[in-house]
This record gives sequence, structure tokens and C-alpha cells, in this order.
Amino acid sequence: MQTFTYYPGCTLRTKAKDLDTYARSSAEALGIALVEPENWQCCGGAYTTATNEVATKLSAVRTLIAGKDTDGLVTVCSACHNVIKQTNYDIARNESMQNKVKQYLELDEAYTGETTVYHYLELLRDVVGFDTLESKVVKPFKGKKIAAYYGCLLLRPSKALAMDNPENPTIMEDFIKAIGGTPVIYAQRNECCGGYITMEDKAQALKRSNAVMESAENMGADMIITACPLCLYNLKKNSCSEMPVYYFTELLAEALGLKENDNE
Repeated sequence: MQTFTYYPGCTLRTKAKDLDTYARSSAEALGIALVEPENWQCCGGAYTTATNEVATKLSAVRTLIAGKDTDGLVTVCSACHNVIKQTNYDIARNESMQNKVKQYLELDEAYTGETTVYHYLELLRDVVGFDTLESKVVKPFKGKKIAAYYGCLLLRPSKALAMDNPENPTIMEDFIKAIGGTPVIYAQRNECCGGYITMEDKAQALKRSNAVMESAENMGADMIITACPLCLYNLKKNSCSEMPVYYFTELLAEALGLKENDNE
């Protein structure tokens, strides 16, 4: 069994418990051990691009250092993954940043980006393998048309995240195929849902979330899946659509026989 450091993040402790719960149970069923680091802190929620500002990046670095002792670091929330992977990308390329972090954290050796960071979807694709996942499915989503919603943070910036083609991604569609569903390709799948402007401009958030939902519905989708807690909230609360929105881990657990079927 391979062992990975697992960073859940703050929202998975509160509003996004299903994203976390089913990620853990599914990993165990697939032969992956997830170990939560002690005393982890909030990743910051958004990445500060100023390279001379390191204080907001220290929490992410602590988590990255914890990942050195396992087979890698796994995140499942799109926002947490974005922050942690961008931190790792930048610190690996910036000696000045390495030295500042070393001083702040009083490290014996500078951290230079040694940890491999996986989003949970990458774990399924690159470590478990979608073929292996497919072979373990006991309740396939046969006949279900499932739309993947990537949103803003899962794929961009593409150089740092390096998960998939940001304009024409396939990782979530391949996941859908592995659990027996039919992926729906639609125009808005990697466009913004407006979640970050909900408090400032609710009308625009409503417009954007409706655009995503309508785009998927027009292509025949029965449901949408996402990895982002903010996206799920916004698509549910700020759109007029009644089409269900789920975390991808919910469908994964259901396909593996770990969750009762509520998607009939």
C-alpha cells in the first residue's frame, strides 16, 4: 500500500465534508493510505503572486515538507491544490524564496520543492490508474450523462499546475468513463462560475452560474460534478437550474459501493 500525505483544508472540515469523507473511504478501497499532517493550517485560500512575500506561503510550505516523508502530497479541494502547487512550483525556482522560508521556519535545510503534489484526480489517473479504477467499480453509472465542471482553479496557471490542457482537459471526462458514465462536453466546463464575486456582485454570479448550468443542460447532462467547494455552492445556490451538482468523490464512492445510490 502506498502512503501519501493528505491535506484536507478548512472547507472540507465544514461545508464540504462530503468531498473529504468520500475521498478518504475511496482511497482506502483503492489501496491508498492517506495520512493527515499534524497541526496543519489554512493554505490561505488564494495564492499571493508576489515572490518577495513569503509569510502567507508558510502554511503551504509546512504541508509540503510533511509530504517529503511519504509518496507525495495529495489535495482534493481545487483552491487548496492551486495554492499548494503554485507554492511548490515557485519555491523550486526561487533561491531567495527558499532562503527566506528557511529563516522564517528555522529549518536546518532549505525546502527546495522536493515533494510531488497530486490533486486527487491525478492520484486516480497517475498512481491508481483509470483502468484499475474501472476494474474495481461495482455500481457503474451506466446510462448517466455526467458533465465535468473544472472551474477556474483546477487547471490554471497551467505551467505551475501541469494537470491537463487548460483549454481542452480530459482528466475528469476519463474519470467519468472509468466509473461507467458518459461524459458530456459543453462550452462552459472550464469557465468561471462567478463564485468569487458572489458577495460583491450577486447578479453577475447568478449570470455566470446560470451560463454553466444551461450549457451543460443543453448538451443533455443529467448532473454536474466538481472538485471545488465554492463552485458547488455557487452552482447550487446562485443558479435557476434544478440539475443536481455533486462532488466527484461522491460518485467515486458510489461507484465503488461505498455510498448509497441517491442519483437515480
